[in-house]
Amino acid sequence: MKILLAEDTSDLNRVVTVMLQHSGYEVDSVYDGEEALNHILENGYDGVILDIMMPRRDGISVLTEMRRRNILTPVLLLTAKAEIDDRVAGLDAGADDYLPKPFAMKELLARVNAMTRRRTQYSPQNMKYADFSLDADTFALVSENSVRLSIKEFELLQTLMMNAGKPLDTQYLLSRVWSTEPEADADTVWLYINYLRRKLQAIASHAEITGERGGSFCLNGEEANE
Repeated sequence: MKILLAEDTSDLNRVVTVMLQHSGYEVDSVYDGEEALNHILENGYDGVILDIMMPRRDGISVLTEMRRRNILTPVLLLTAKAEIDDRVAGLDAGADDYLPKPFAMKELLARVNAMTRRRTQYSPQNMKYADFSLDADTFALVSENSVRLSIKEFELLQTLMMNAGKPLDTQYLLSRVWSTEPEADADTVWLYINYLRRKLQAIASHAEITGERGGSFCLNGEEANE
C-alpha cells in the first residue's frame, strides 16, 4: 500500500518514513502542505498522513481541498495541539483520525494500519435503512443528498444500523467502535453522535438518532413516502 507523509520536521519525517517502509508500505514523504497537495493531485494513495502545522499550506487546508475535489483517500492528522476545537476542526474538514504529538511510533503504525485496511475490514455490500443508504466502499451516506463519512462515523452508524430500533449504551459503543483507543470516552461518543445527526439532516433523511450524552442511543426511522 502507498502512503503520503507530509511532515515538516526533518528528523520525525525520516523516522516515520523508515518505520512505515519497514512495515511494508511504499512512502512518498514531503515537507510542506503545497508539495503534499501536488502529490495528492498527481498520484493515488491508500492513506495520507498530514501534519497540521506546515509551511506554505497547513494540513487542514490541504485536507479541505482534497474533500472539495472529492478525493476520498483516508487522512490521519498529526497535531501538537491538544485543544478539542482543533480536533473538531480537523474532523469537520473530513479527517478520518487524528494523533496528538508526541506519539509512540507503535500507535502511529496501528492507526495507519486501521486506516488503510478499511476496505477489507467492512462488508462490501451497501446497507440500507429507512430512507437512506450507506455505501461500504466509498463511505457515502445517501438519501436526497449525499455526504461522505469518516471511518469512525461509518463504524458508529454501521453499528447503529445493525441494531436499528434497539438502544445501545455508551459503553457498548465504545467497546465496538473505539476498542483500540483507550483515550476515547463518553464525550467522544457524544461528539460523533452529533456528527451523524448533522449528516442525516444534511442528506434530508427522516431517520434520527435519539439519546443523550452518556446514555443510550437508538437509530429510528420510517420508510420515506412514495
